Amino acid sequence: MRQRVAFLRTLLSGKPVLLLDEPFASLDAITRAELQEWLAPSLVDGSHTVVLVTHDVEEALYLADSVVVLSGRPGVEVGRIDAPPARGTSRDEVVTDPEFVLRREEVMSLLRESR
Repeated sequence: MRQRVAFLRTLLSGKPVLLLDEPFASLDAITRAELQEWLAPSLVDGSHTVVLVTHDVEEALYLADSVVVLSGRPGVEVGRIDAPPARGTSRDEVVTDPEFVLRREEVMSLLRESR
């Protein structure tokens, strides 16, 4: 519940750019998935630019419009993948969709190549 309140505070702050740095890192997998599904519609309205920093490929593809893949130190962009349109459906449906799985594999391939 505290995490939801923190997100609401951030979204209601009126700032044009929001930085979410590993927002779900400390949560268990089920709670993380629930909060991702809860947050996704709030990010769609277009009134904010959101920069989401995460090590979770599924999270990035589920919540973002575009995923920028960075190399290890120093962080250099090694690729950019457009996330499949996932709005309006449940998270479980989205992450098992063949288009989503294909994009996840593209991101993973970029990560492996940049090591």
